[in-house]
Amino acid sequence: MVVNIQNILFLTIVMLCFVILSAVFISKLAVDPLQEHIHNLQNLSKETLHELNLPISTIKTNTQMMKKKLDDEKTLKRINRIESACEMLQQRYNELDYMIKTQTKQDIKEDINLLKLVQERVEFLSSVYPNIKFNLELQTTSIHSDKIGLSKIIDNIIDNGVKYSPDSNSIDIKLENHTLIIQDFGRGMDEVELLVIFDNYYQSNKNMQGFGIGLGMVKRFCDTNNIQLSFKSKPNFGTTVILKFKES
Repeated sequence: MVVNIQNILFLTIVMLCFVILSAVFISKLAVDPLQEHIHNLQNLSKETLHELNLPISTIKTNTQMMKKKLDDEKTLKRINRIESACEMLQQRYNELDYMIKTQTKQDIKEDINLLKLVQERVEFLSSVYPNIKFNLELQTTSIHSDKIGLSKIIDNIIDNGVKYSPDSNSIDIKLENHTLIIQDFGRGMDEVELLVIFDNYYQSNKNMQGFGIGLGMVKRFCDTNNIQLSFKSKPNFGTTVILKFKES
């Protein structure tokens, strides 16, 4: 009787091992083509991105050369519109490059002149919101971080400040002591709203365009990159967003 039980246990263990090995083998057969497909897609994305760089650079170079030889106002306006469109393509190129690098786990951090970066983002957003006055008070600050990701974060915060300030045309931006402070003078938020602003798909104004994922993305980026993020807000007095960077 004992021998039979031992035989049954042995056979059971053998069958279990066979089932497990079969499952592993089948899984490998299914996963290997998928991994190869993903690898091929990544290579295609890199190659396509590389191919896009040449026409963008060509358009930018030639429009700059053309502007030097033109004095007709209408033609210059057309050239300026081409340059603006090309700049938008360059932004999308940078974002695609950024996404590929993050997906392939490449090191994307670099030394950044934060003052210069803020000025670049404000210059870009000034063309998007020409009616907004950006009041800058910036100190020279160097950090080591993800430049493209941080650019998107700054854009997102300022964009929110403008959208939620329909009765104000002013945004204050201050950079001091490794701290970036972005203040709007819009509708503001109460304590209840401040508790849920990082929830995905939350929007304090349902009529606003977008999907309500902006501040959640901002928080995830700050948590990942060791940036202290805080908000100060009061209804009808606006919102202040504070980014505290680690000193290098």
